[in-house]
Amino acid sequence: MKFFQRLGRSIMLPVAVLPVAAILSGIGYWIKSAAGANIVSTFLSAAGGALLDNMALLFAIGISIGMAKKSDGTSALAGLVSWLVVTTLLKPETVAAFTGAKLDDVPAAFGFVQNVFIGILCGLIGAFCYDRFKDTKLPDALSFFSGRRSVAIVTAAFSLVAAIALFFVWPFVYGGLVAFGEWIVTLGPIGTGIYGFLNRMLIPVGLHHALNSVFWFDVAGINDLNNFLAGEGTYGVTGQYMTGFFPVMMFGLPGAALAMYVTAKSTRKKVAAGILLSGAISSFFVGVTEPLEFSFMFLAPVLYVIHALFMGISMVISQILPVRMGFGFSGGFIDLVLGWANPMAENPWMILIMGVAWFFIYFFVFYVVIKRFNLKTPGREDDDGLEEGTDLDPAVKDDIYLATAGKFLTALGGKENITELDNCATRLRLEIADVSKVDEKALKHAGAAGTMKAGGHSVQVVYGLNVQFVKDAMERIMSGDAAVPAGSAATGAVLTAAAPKTDAGVRTLRQPLAGTVVPLSEVPDPTFAQGIMGPGVAIQPSGDTVFAPADGTIGATFDSGHAIALELDDGTELLIHVGIDTVQMKGDGFETLVKKGDRVTAGTPLLRFDIGKIAAAGYSAVTPVIVLNDESATIRFA
Repeated sequence: MKFFQRLGRSIMLPVAVLPVAAILSGIGYWIKSAAGANIVSTFLSAAGGALLDNMALLFAIGISIGMAKKSDGTSALAGLVSWLVVTTLLKPETVAAFTGAKLDDVPAAFGFVQNVFIGILCGLIGAFCYDRFKDTKLPDALSFFSGRRSVAIVTAAFSLVAAIALFFVWPFVYGGLVAFGEWIVTLGPIGTGIYGFLNRMLIPVGLHHALNSVFWFDVAGINDLNNFLAGEGTYGVTGQYMTGFFPVMMFGLPGAALAMYVTAKSTRKKVAAGILLSGAISSFFVGVTEPLEFSFMFLAPVLYVIHALFMGISMVISQILPVRMGFGFSGGFIDLVLGWANPMAENPWMILIMGVAWFFIYFFVFYVVIKRFNLKTPGREDDDGLEEGTDLDPAVKDDIYLATAGKFLTALGGKENITELDNCATRLRLEIADVSKVDEKALKHAGAAGTMKAGGHSVQVVYGLNVQFVKDAMERIMSGDAAVPAGSAATGAVLTAAAPKTDAGVRTLRQPLAGTVVPLSEVPDPTFAQGIMGPGVAIQPSGDTVFAPADGTIGATFDSGHAIALELDDGTELLIHVGIDTVQMKGDGFETLVKKGDRVTAGTPLLRFDIGKIAAAGYSAVTPVIVLNDESATIRFA
């Protein structure tokens, strides 16, 4: 599932350029149909078509960038190389040349090679070759081709193999689709519904065009699209394989977009709105649905299956009812207006009534399913490990962090065992190839406060407020930019948990936040609940302001505003952490009122937060108050 989530996020890169292209093409088509071909229609159609006609190529490049680890652009070149090799080797002219056949005898399948499925495949080849061969070292005589220069060469070789495999496989895939489509025609409305369902299900791989050709053109004698445009089909029949698209494209998908926007996390609504609004506009006006569909088909595939089922149902209902409409571009508002007076159009007003119903159906179903199963639609994706900004400065020399980083790398099974590395406020968040190689005792000895195995390949190493510098040092070692300092035997100390300056015992403090005090064990985060970060208590807040619990100095603040660290006058190092996983809110709803180094007295306001926004974002507002530098301490509020 993680692979498909990464693929879904990668697909958003090329998808983001499609809405404007769809709108440009649609407006150009509209002008051409209404006023004839002219400079404006030609200009707009060409501008939009430049992207729409090359969508598969955009996917090859976008996927290769998004799926590669820390791509520097070389992977994009690799994706392009793979696309050029595969599509050139499989185009009809090339196939005719190396098979000795006449061009007219080349299987029709090779005329449909440039599709999204091939684009995604080439992008994956490019990303794989980049990750695997970007550090390749060749003999001195061939050193010019070492490293990243080798990626394109190796990609071409892998693409040759892929092209050979597709040469044998692709005609069977295409031929099977055509034969299946011809059989569906015999099933009446049920067959039309099956066609609508499969039309959507084949979009992720770009094979829907092969199926469409059976119904819309003269492959099997139906020619639904051309007959409608020419106004010479059979009234009440012609258009039956196009009508059902209009209600879903114009109304249903915008309803789904609204549901995804409403359920997006508050901190990501602006980003989600940009994708969803533009996708909804292109779907309604132009009938180009890919920008919306690709925004959730891989992130939440169950929703896409529901969407495909709804499309099939819409096609069935439209064929049963006395309503017929066709299009020249797609099932959007522009084509509906242009086809309204077509002699083959039957009761086109019914499309608007069906459309309103589909809008509410899509909105309600998408909203309920997203919330019920916590689906990662746009604006709801996991961002574990996104680095959090802080104004905390290093308290010690870099070589201490390098030494700690080196010990952590060894305890984690070596740098080859780490597939992903990030950090949040106090912990490293990693993806580990082989979790069994993680030595928790060695991590503890090297300075970790605790280790959490979150399931699968995910591991969290709790370190403290200076974790960012350890993470940076680990990356420097892993990339070869730095080495572990020699003779640093004592450098594994916990840099954020200095030896306590007071005797172990009870810390009597002013309660920093209005609310109900609860045991730390009730906090819904094992790092806090198990005392890995340190001892303390938690507060279920009723207020919205955190106050200084005693006199002291601000030790650290965070860009996200969700936490604050203090060094009290008695030497106690205290962390007040508002909410669980609220770092993901990126500061929305939080306001820090002090800065690092400020002198504060008991009762000084430190930060404010909006508990309503925390709840709306789906997080718990429970606030742990932790002693960082004394494992035997106990907190008591006066």
